[in-house]
Amino acid sequence: MEITYTLNLQGEACPYPAIATLDALPALKSGEILEVLCDCPQSINSIPHDATSRGFEMLAIEQDGPTLRFVIKKP
Repeated sequence: MEITYTLNLQGEACPYPAIATLDALPALKSGEILEVLCDCPQSINSIPHDATSRGFEMLAIEQDGPTLRFVIKKP
């Protein structure tokens, strides 16, 4: 899996990571992959829900301590 873009939003308060992710998704071209890094606990629910409800594919949801990593693909 080759990451096309990375959004590092660690240290940003909720709901900014979810909003920034939603802003970035439309710019993806078919087959491109966005990696989102954040440490906002609410993002574990909001980012996957927002991405899948807009037709994107969640390839990975990982947590390492407070850091969350989401890997999202545009079909």
